[in-house]
Amino acid sequence: MEYNYTATSKDGHTVHGVMEGSDKESVIKSIKHQGMRPLIVEPKTSKVSSKLHLNFSKRVSHKELVVFTRQLSTMVAAGVPLNRSLATLQKQADGKYFKRVIADVSKNVQAGSPLGDSFAKYPDVFSSVYINMVKAGEAGGILDDILKRLANQVEKEASMRKKIKSAMTYPSVILGITVLGFFGIMIFIIPKISVILKDLGGPDAQLPIYTRMMLTTSEIMQKYLIIIILLMGVAGFLLRRYLATPAGQYQLHALMLKIPIIKTLVSKVAVARFARTFASLMSAGVGVLDALEVTGGAIGNKVIERDLKEAALEVKNGKQLSEPLSQSKHFPPIVAQMIAVGEETGKIDTILLKVADFYEEEVDALVDALSSLIEPIMIIVLGGVVGLIAASVMGPIAGLSKNIQTQ
Repeated sequence: MEYNYTATSKDGHTVHGVMEGSDKESVIKSIKHQGMRPLIVEPKTSKVSSKLHLNFSKRVSHKELVVFTRQLSTMVAAGVPLNRSLATLQKQADGKYFKRVIADVSKNVQAGSPLGDSFAKYPDVFSSVYINMVKAGEAGGILDDILKRLANQVEKEASMRKKIKSAMTYPSVILGITVLGFFGIMIFIIPKISVILKDLGGPDAQLPIYTRMMLTTSEIMQKYLIIIILLMGVAGFLLRRYLATPAGQYQLHALMLKIPIIKTLVSKVAVARFARTFASLMSAGVGVLDALEVTGGAIGNKVIERDLKEAALEVKNGKQLSEPLSQSKHFPPIVAQMIAVGEETGKIDTILLKVADFYEEEVDALVDALSSLIEPIMIIVLGGVVGLIAASVMGPIAGLSKNIQTQ
């Protein structure tokens, strides 16, 4: 990131310039190192379009991270110096933002900073699990092996996210089309049908209750469309703000664990993430308590994360991890049993990797099953909406037409 600065030189002159650095403190240190006294240091401003571009470009995909981790692991294992490896990977990186990140990491490593600490400056790119595993690998002298494990883990996470996202794409599109279609019918079509009904039966025509409700809804939407849209926008904004808070996230995650089918999927995903992350950290030499703390933040569900925090407290008091997990309603009994076996044999990381493989296969099967079920369910829902509207319109028209013919 670039910073504008104003400083005084040794001879007392005021100097203005631009300097690149990872943060404000590093720029101040660089200015002082040049023998100048910094007066003002602030981020370089840019035009609105540039800001928008930077906001959208500050993203690193899972694919980029997997390729980077895999290649770095291969080069470190082959004996290539870390500085040279990072310089090579910087040239090969596709994203501009990721290039800048790798360049800054390389500078920090050349200056003597550990790789894990250099990664820690970019929490938007490297997760806490990633950073802690790299630090453990450096401490134990097994960085190449840890990077291989990380590449596998990131690949698994990316594959799981992709499957879940693809399963949710179809129902999201159908739901959006249904909502837009409902608004279109209520605003443009129902008013014309209302005129037909009034022409056929007169203003005092006896219509079914569901038809009257539909006509009333259409009139309200016509009169207050802008207000309805504004209210929906405000409600959506406030909901997003609330869900961004710790309390909102906890409530949402608790709700997801109560919805049938969804709770099964969320639980299996959480168990798979826990098993693979905890196993990787344990194999890297991270302590049980530290591994539990890092793993809790990587699970993606605040309710289950709280269970792990409570388990960590009991482990701190001298209990085995399998004991508190066996009492949790979110971890299947088999997980606690497998951990107990791992604690007895001293191979908890190996056993948990097998648990992770098992539950990842379970997630794949469940996602495939949901994908096959969602399509007919959404078709039934869409058909039900269309059928209800058709019945509300065609039934009264047919009845009024018969009355006219008998008269």
